Amino acid sequence: MTETLASLCDDLLTAARRAGADAADAMALAGTSVSIDVRGGVLEQAERSEGTDLGLRVFVGQRQANVSASDTRPETLAEMAARAVAMAREAPVDPYAGLADPGQLAKDWDAAALEMADPAPEPDPKALQDDARDAEAAALAVDGVTQVQGASAGYGRTDVWLTATNGFSGGYGRTQRSRSCVAIAGTGSKMEREYDGDGRIFQADLRSAEDIGRVAGERAVAALGARKPPTGQYPVLYDERIAASLIGHLLAAVNGSSIARGSSWLRDALGQQVLPASLSLIEDPLRPRATASRPFDAEGLPTRRRAIVEDGVLTGWTLDLATGRKLGLPSTANAARGTGAPPSATTWNVALTQGAASRADLMRDMGTGLLVTSMIGSTINPNTGDYSRGASGFWVENGEITYPVNECTVAGNLRDMLMTLVPANDARPWLARVVPSLLVEGMTLAGN
Repeated sequence: MTETLASLCDDLLTAARRAGADAADAMALAGTSVSIDVRGGVLEQAERSEGTDLGLRVFVGQRQANVSASDTRPETLAEMAARAVAMAREAPVDPYAGLADPGQLAKDWDAAALEMADPAPEPDPKALQDDARDAEAAALAVDGVTQVQGASAGYGRTDVWLTATNGFSGGYGRTQRSRSCVAIAGTGSKMEREYDGDGRIFQADLRSAEDIGRVAGERAVAALGARKPPTGQYPVLYDERIAASLIGHLLAAVNGSSIARGSSWLRDALGQQVLPASLSLIEDPLRPRATASRPFDAEGLPTRRRAIVEDGVLTGWTLDLATGRKLGLPSTANAARGTGAPPSATTWNVALTQGAASRADLMRDMGTGLLVTSMIGSTINPNTGDYSRGASGFWVENGEITYPVNECTVAGNLRDMLMTLVPANDARPWLARVVPSLLVEGMTLAGN
């Protein structure tokens, strides 16, 4: 497959040159996905898709344009190139656009060492259906579960190839396996819904369908009888499964695009403390069996491990070539793209320093407050960091869970919140964002 994708990219570049492009890069993606949904013990939906997508970016001087298609016929490639060049000639001049210099490009990478693709064959649809059915049955077996909204199992594979006129050419494959279940407890207006799921690169790493269904059911039952918590200033403990959202706000604020626009609450924080001194935030795109690993970015630059925050201090921005040029800085090899748009800066695998305490230890230490297990909605001011989100979870008194809560709002300022973080030791190491449960002091709760 990669040979076919490589030749398609070569053909696109040849067509671009013939059409008058000064430089170009081409991306080809070939994907397969299978998804099985079960409800009531029977197959509810089965989907399988296959396709090849092509993207071409051309440069005419400092003007650029991007086109995409899913048709691989030679005449389509020629038409893509002609249209892209015509569009580029009409585009505004962008002084920051352009390919990487040849000396910047990745060389001699080892994609196999990153274990991004499971060599096992695509699973049989019946096996996926059995997984979904087993998850549903396990949820229904939990006392108090009244129905299962749905149980699913899926598989996907994507092969990608990138070629550019600066001499870069490379690709890799990636697989994804998943199981999930959504359970409902209670009846009428007292129903509560919860879920569990797992997504991995390798089939052998997936949690069992029975375990996923059981946990989804237990979570739904535990949420029965939820009510609003008291209004006031309280500590908030973000459960591990949603704690990464806090770090996500930090990552968005240090993205080069936000910094270049001046629309980040951390725009003046470079070299300043943004987390407690005991915490670091490390990006590692070369971590094996992690979903955001890759040997090179979408502009052909070699990826590498870096500290975004080191000992609490913000060390740099997340940059692709264009945002780096705007800020007068080198790219951090964080360019991502699909076939339909130019590259933009993003982050790969990140991990926050874990603590020594368990989540139960942090609950005991906070005494009275809110354990948040689910969030909805979001009001984040990108310029000030003011934060407000809907939340549900459990009220904690004297370090012990007393009752489930919903329909409340937690609010604060991200700059202040992040400086009070206390991490637990429960992060899942295989996720792209390895973030443990996080205790935040002094947040405003709006409930009763």
